[in-house]
Amino acid sequence: MVWRLLVYMFFISFTSDQFIRAQDYTDYVPPAPPPEEENCDGIFVSYTFISRQKEFPHVKNASAQAWAFKAMATVLNAGTFELKAWKIFIGFQHDEILVSAGGAVVMNGDDMPAAVGNGTYLSGFPQTDLKTSIETAGDLTQIEVQIPITGTQFGVKPPGVPMPRTISLANDGYKCPKPTVKKTAMHVCCTRKPKFKVKTESTKFLPRQYGDLSFVYDIIQAYDGNYLAQVTIENNHPLGRLDHWNLTWEWMRGEFINTMRGAYTHKIDSTDCIYGAAGQYYKGLDFSQVMNCEKNPIIGDLPSEKAKDDKVGFIPHCCRNGSLLPTIMDQTKSKAAFQLQVYKIPPDMNRTVLFPPQKWKIVGVLNPDYKCGPPIRVDPTEFPDASGLLQVTSSAIASWQVTCNITRPKKRNSRCCVSYSAYYNDSVIPCNTCACGCDDTETCNPNIPSMLLPSEALLVPFENRTAKAKAWAKLKHLNVPSPLPCGDNCGVSINWHINSDYKTGWTARITLFNWEEIIFEDWFVAVEMKKAFLGYENIYSFNGTVLKDINNTLFFQGLPGLNYLMGEVNGSDPKSDPKVPGKQQSVISFKKKLTPGIKIVQGDGFPSKLYFNGEECSLPTEFPIGDGNRYRVNLVPVILLTLVTSMLMTNHLH
Repeated sequence: MVWRLLVYMFFISFTSDQFIRAQDYTDYVPPAPPPEEENCDGIFVSYTFISRQKEFPHVKNASAQAWAFKAMATVLNAGTFELKAWKIFIGFQHDEILVSAGGAVVMNGDDMPAAVGNGTYLSGFPQTDLKTSIETAGDLTQIEVQIPITGTQFGVKPPGVPMPRTISLANDGYKCPKPTVKKTAMHVCCTRKPKFKVKTESTKFLPRQYGDLSFVYDIIQAYDGNYLAQVTIENNHPLGRLDHWNLTWEWMRGEFINTMRGAYTHKIDSTDCIYGAAGQYYKGLDFSQVMNCEKNPIIGDLPSEKAKDDKVGFIPHCCRNGSLLPTIMDQTKSKAAFQLQVYKIPPDMNRTVLFPPQKWKIVGVLNPDYKCGPPIRVDPTEFPDASGLLQVTSSAIASWQVTCNITRPKKRNSRCCVSYSAYYNDSVIPCNTCACGCDDTETCNPNIPSMLLPSEALLVPFENRTAKAKAWAKLKHLNVPSPLPCGDNCGVSINWHINSDYKTGWTARITLFNWEEIIFEDWFVAVEMKKAFLGYENIYSFNGTVLKDINNTLFFQGLPGLNYLMGEVNGSDPKSDPKVPGKQQSVISFKKKLTPGIKIVQGDGFPSKLYFNGEECSLPTEFPIGDGNRYRVNLVPVILLTLVTSMLMTNHLH
């Protein structure tokens, strides 16, 4: 009898365990609210672990075992102020991969599944605001949101529970103490800061925020079943830039783009409409005339030739061929705009039911990476009279703002790189190995430093430098590794050369190499100089601007008529000669009067950061070494030579 009882108990335990691990959210019964919720005068945020199940493959290493987990996050407005555009932080810590989060989106715009092992911010959609219990008579559907979460986590062998390290409210004006943690649940009551005041202008919407790049999604006409929207893009960062930009977002409620002005979608296709919910509802619509039915359309700017086109043009700030310049270069070219007619599907057919697209992303060609937040409802945009004759303004029906900020490129993920050289050392320190990534490492070593080069090797593509690098190593008695280091794989490289160093000043030479086939129009280079900035005197073949307020930065751009960095072309004999990069060059002079103690030979003359068209370039990790003796040179011949070269180039172009 004893063994039968043991078998029965094991069976009950096993089946119960299977039930717990396999339950769905329909079976989920929320636990009784903790006493802290009853006493919270603010925003109550909670996280409850529900269940998990071992995923394939099953491995013996517990830390490498994947588990599918389910959890529930809750945000409750228990205070006296409405919570606008709620957002929370969940401090995941077990290499979690977020697969779904009902009623929320990842704030940085990442698609799911998203790696969130270092924590993630979630914001609400479609319920973005939480009203108070006072103004809703305690209606939980308006004051609370529940976020069912599914995902994958690694490690934490049972009976351990894979809980986040923390949870908190991420809205401005609230402070959150350390959360209370129990075995399968944690919660925190975040209270409003007494001195915090939201700056509103007699409206119920949040104020507009600053971002390096910002979008405004304005509904300017609304009808039953469709609306007309205008998207405005503004570049606010003094070093930010986009070339040939491509914008994408995600329609969350089955919308599709019927027509556009000022921009176009890269794919004109109505298949998703015809075979989807839109086709079932709009049975009489000719979908062959619809521009795009993709859930994630890719939108590009029109060329300047279309600016005055009757069908797709005549939108202010449109049709710049995808160029967004910083305001320091041209304020009129720091903004772009386009319009689109959007069709909706049930149940959103009422003209007042309006939702912006989510998960905004924008990229350019050799430009910085931008991370964008979710759309936030803001005051309706006001537009001046289009004719300019009347002193009247019109307002958008509804407006949302999306702010984006530049993210620093990860190691080996830049798009441009820098090499160093100097008059006191005849070897060039080339760009870092795999500075811009390495896709093919079968025939080269991605983990060793690049080989020193003679200066003339900078003029040929990497694949043509092998013989020169080996011959130079032999001449200098340097080791030749096997396999050789991989290349930098960058589209643009910049050489910074210390040209001279004398008693009262010094000079550098900057050379830009374009290894791409495209032409960079209105290019710029920004150079951050920690120790030498105050000594800047002049640059002779470029335009130079001093940006004191931006980390001691020097801003260089091409002179009028010389603002094109040409693309790579074939050599004189394409069968035997290497390709030739597009090239621009100038000498820069510095004085030592305001930088006493500067040591050029020890590396003080090299930049601490360098940007090309807004993209932060990969810098070498070492400087050329000198013998410590200063090479005295008269500056006058250097400047005269540079001026003569510039004049000859200008005459040649004209």
